[in-house]
Amino acid sequence: MKNIGLILFDIDGVIRSVENSYRLSLIKTVYKYSGWEPSYQDIDNAKNEGIWNNDWDLSLEFIERFKKKGNLNLEIPPREEIVKCFEEFYFGGDPSKDSKYWSGYIKNEELLVDKKFFDLLESNGIIWGFVSGAESASAKFVLEKRLGLKSPPLIAMGDAPDKPDPQGFINLSKKLIGNQLGESNIPIAYVGDTIADINTVINARKQIPSQKFISIGIAPPHLHLNSRLKERYSYETNLRNAGADLILNSIYELQEIALDLF
Repeated sequence: MKNIGLILFDIDGVIRSVENSYRLSLIKTVYKYSGWEPSYQDIDNAKNEGIWNNDWDLSLEFIERFKKKGNLNLEIPPREEIVKCFEEFYFGGDPSKDSKYWSGYIKNEELLVDKKFFDLLESNGIIWGFVSGAESASAKFVLEKRLGLKSPPLIAMGDAPDKPDPQGFINLSKKLIGNQLGESNIPIAYVGDTIADINTVINARKQIPSQKFISIGIAPPHLHLNSRLKERYSYETNLRNAGADLILNSIYELQEIALDLF
C-alpha cells in the first residue's frame, strides 16, 4: 500500500506512563537537595511553560525556585550531581548494563499501547517512529524489550538538541521519507503530551514552511482519571492554545482517524 503519512511519537506520557518513574525520580531528587517535594501539579505547571523537556534540568530549576522563593541559604548542587542522583532513582543500576540488573522506578512504568497498534498503523500504510527526550537506554528498553518492536526508528537524548528544537524531528522525518521535505511530500504528524512537543512542530514549520506538519496533543495518563477531569480539560486547553491541531482522548484513536487525518 502506498504510504499516506508519517506519524512520529513522543514516548513519555504517550507510549508509557511515567508518573511513577520519571516524575517520581524528579520529586525524590528535588526532595533530597531541598527538603521539599514538588507535586504532580507543580510538574504539570512547569511543563506548560513549554521549555522543560529535560527532567534533570527541571529538577535543578525546582531547587533553584524553592531557594529563591523562601530566600533560603540552600546550596545548589552541580548539574552532574543532579543527573547521578536522578539516574539512581530511575534506573537503580547502570543504564549501560542489561536491564535485568536495574531495580529503579523504570520498573514501575505502565505501557499505554501494544505492538498491535503499530502493526495496524503499518498495515494502513502509515510510517512511524519516535522522537523522545528520554535516555537511549530507557527509550530502547520500553520500545524493544517491553513492546517488542524491532529496531524502531528513534531519536533519543543526545541524538539531537532537546525539544522544542525541531532538529531531531526533522532529521528522523527526512530519514524515514527518504528525501527532502517540502510541498510534494506526505504530511508528517507528531504526537506529544507537552507544550514543548507542540512547539517542536511549530518550530519545524518555521524551518520548512512548505511541508505539512500536524501537531497532535494528548494529556498525560495521570490526568485521565475521572477525579481529575477538570485538570485534564485545563491541560488540553493549554495544548490547544499552544497550537495543537488535534487533541486525542486516547492514543488508540489514531487507529480510527489516521486515514482521514492526512
